[in-house]
Amino acid sequence: MTDADTSQLRLLPWRSVEGKPCYLSTGDPNSRLSRLADDMEEEQIECGNVVLEGAQEVLADQAAGEVAVRFALTQAVLSLRDVLLVAHSRGLRLPDTGDR
Repeated sequence: MTDADTSQLRLLPWRSVEGKPCYLSTGDPNSRLSRLADDMEEEQIECGNVVLEGAQEVLADQAAGEVAVRFALTQAVLSLRDVLLVAHSRGLRLPDTGDR
């Protein structure tokens, strides 16, 4: 699928079983799948906030061991991946003003 093919499609905040991007073809922002995607994006952002707070606590704890630091970093990487996908998807939906 090329960029031209996806210009009218919405990038969804989840991937296929094979790990490929999923797209939604609808002009209705209130469709069931559009609302589900909106809800999932909000949940991913909120989870990212929670993970960030937890990671900051682990990093501030001088007694935190390697396992705790690795766990916090793993969760932070997973959350960052999700939030970046949301940001990319939302950026694709912004109106093109030609000012770029």
